[in-house]
Amino acid sequence: MAMKTIYDTRFLKNQIENIINFYHPSCIDKERGGYINQFNDEGEIVDRDTKHLVGTCRFIYNYAVASFLFENQEFKECCNHGIEYLLNNHRNSNGGYSWILDNNGVKDDTLHCYGHAFVLLAFSISNKINSNQNIHLVYELFDYIENTFWEPESNLYIDEIDPNDINHKSTYRGQNSNMHMCEAMLVAYEVTNDIKFFDRAYNLSNQICNKLSTDTGGYIWEHYDQKWNIDWSYNINNKKDLFRPYGFLSGHFFEWTKLLLKINKIAKIKWLEEKALFLYDSAIEICWDYNETGFHYSFDKETSIIDRDRYYWVIAEAIVASALLANLLGKQKYINWYEKLWEYSLKYFIDKKFGGWYRILNNKNITYDNYKSPPAKTDYHPLSACFEIINDLSK
Repeated sequence: MAMKTIYDTRFLKNQIENIINFYHPSCIDKERGGYINQFNDEGEIVDRDTKHLVGTCRFIYNYAVASFLFENQEFKECCNHGIEYLLNNHRNSNGGYSWILDNNGVKDDTLHCYGHAFVLLAFSISNKINSNQNIHLVYELFDYIENTFWEPESNLYIDEIDPNDINHKSTYRGQNSNMHMCEAMLVAYEVTNDIKFFDRAYNLSNQICNKLSTDTGGYIWEHYDQKWNIDWSYNINNKKDLFRPYGFLSGHFFEWTKLLLKINKIAKIKWLEEKALFLYDSAIEICWDYNETGFHYSFDKETSIIDRDRYYWVIAEAIVASALLANLLGKQKYINWYEKLWEYSLKYFIDKKFGGWYRILNNKNITYDNYKSPPAKTDYHPLSACFEIINDLSK
């Protein structure tokens, strides 16, 4: 790939268009509302009934970005179609949002902080194409999240709550939901210019990336107990859990790199850039497979690889992290990685025939099946990566 292509927004927009065209218009459920979540490699619908909260929110994000970039009225309508479904179907009578719907009935009404982070992201990003008409939704949800999930004694969010008794809270604590809440707060700040959202994003990054990582050599561990002590045994036999896999995750190191660099553009505090570089370099050093190419998914506290599979979202987050570092520091090292990761993605992950990204590859970079899009995927990660890079290049 020619070096100039790296900074060509046309290339990045083409990648976004490739993703949107794979799902659109098949994902629009005109009969029952919301979005159809699940597709095989050829774009055929696998399941019409399951509507996942994260999938709904990520489709809203995707359509908002596409409408914003391409000035497309149809995509705007598709975005607002999802907002309406969130409010009328996912939202419960107390202001929370149900995790999974089945044929528009509630299948799992558990209140997940992770899911509410994506609702906040969806409401926030939708203001970019709706003249800030949904700002009230951002503030209403923020208040609900603060009253429901915020834990003042830890300065972090708790993960899971019983919808029938909000005082009944899971003892599990995790960094993943707090990371995505940080992401959502940054977008809320962008559309409202209200400093409280930025302050909360900074606070979350400081708690997770500084204070909680002191006992792990600076690495970001995933799982904690009720007192935010490291839980080394949680899901130790479940390395494939979709939202809570065991181990240190290379993809989250890249994701935090991105978030820390975004925060540093505003805060300009030395530790943010230093930590971003440490996490990025650590993930490259430990998880890049120089023999077969691609990133191993996870590793243990001895830095031994746990899961050697390649995940689409990991490479997407590595791409945007490389781009932000290259743009910030101008070092050839990061430019080279950006080139290398796009070349790898174009060769193995991007489906040139039908569109979209393959979900998961083995350590030989071969797909396991033709199940391209499970309920929460939507190719949000590569689409948002391209959008983040476009934004970074414009500033």
